[in-house]
Amino acid sequence: MSRNNEQLEIAKLFFKLGCISFGGPAAHIAMMEDEVVTKRKWMTQAHFLDLIGATNLIPGPNSTEMTMHCGYERGGWKGLFIAGFSFIFPAVVITSVFAWLYVKYGQLPEVDPFIYGIKPAVISIIIMAAYRLGKKAVKSNEMALLGVSTLVACLWGLNEIIALFGCGILGLILYLIKKRVKTIHSILPLIILQASDPLKIGTLKIFLTFLKVGAILYGSGYVLFAFLDSELVANGWLTRQALIDAVAVGQMTPGPVLSTATFIGWQMNGVTGALAATIGIFLPSFLFVLILNPLFPKMRKSQMIGALLDAVNVAAVALIIAVCIVMGKDTLTDWRTILIAVVSLIIVFYFKKLNSAFIVMGGAFLGYVLTFI
Repeated sequence: MSRNNEQLEIAKLFFKLGCISFGGPAAHIAMMEDEVVTKRKWMTQAHFLDLIGATNLIPGPNSTEMTMHCGYERGGWKGLFIAGFSFIFPAVVITSVFAWLYVKYGQLPEVDPFIYGIKPAVISIIIMAAYRLGKKAVKSNEMALLGVSTLVACLWGLNEIIALFGCGILGLILYLIKKRVKTIHSILPLIILQASDPLKIGTLKIFLTFLKVGAILYGSGYVLFAFLDSELVANGWLTRQALIDAVAVGQMTPGPVLSTATFIGWQMNGVTGALAATIGIFLPSFLFVLILNPLFPKMRKSQMIGALLDAVNVAAVALIIAVCIVMGKDTLTDWRTILIAVVSLIIVFYFKKLNSAFIVMGGAFLGYVLTFI
């Protein structure tokens, strides 16, 4: 396949995923795994797992960074930028429409009947991905124990980043014990977060604020909103109600939840504010992945780093399962959502080559129909 065809293939795939990826990073990664590993064979399941582990170790939106990794694997650095842009673009456009409507009419459109059916359908996609990735990640009884421990810790409320790094360190310690290494040297990075000065809001200020957030953000989208509350609401740049509405937009639109930066930037300074916020929050991810991906094969050859990554991979699968369980508790609240989830699960496991887009669209359709019953 020629380079141009490869790039077009990358653009079409991740644009499609950007249009249908509801349900957060776990769902996005599940759809990606189905497309790039199961259907297109761009990489092995083991390598895909390694990329998930590596993505979890750096700041930024996990699912967006995974699109960049996949794009790099297929089309080099150009593929990285094409994949990332194509995945982000639909969410940014949809969010911009919501932002414009919000400014013009002061409220958001009603889309609940469709989201009602999409969420339980997405749960089935996540379960399938966790099943496939789990089979590759659990390489030994020790890895199984680490995975179960991480899952339990997350369900008990332990911060997901602490759980992830903790599992990785435990995996490394197990490796060192097996190798009878008596001295363990470690370097823990220290990140110092400085608050932005409450100066006049301009395009550059918006860009720098969101650039800082994108460069140090770990965890889920809800961590993002905590950052933005302290950065923007506390400084009087944004009302808390606008931030709450931004959360709603993040839940009702496909693609990365960080596209809510577009919505917030629009409220702060119109179209230029939206562009500045969007570029600022996603730019660090492009740079992190561009630097990390070429180094990753060399890192994997190290037995110590390999042991760390194996444990992080198991932890990543545990986090996906934990997200799925929490989503299930919040989503499967009546017979309609349970029915959509069961039907979707049967279809996902029986028709393994069926495109994830049909599962999402089918869930939306069923949700819309069943809300009238």
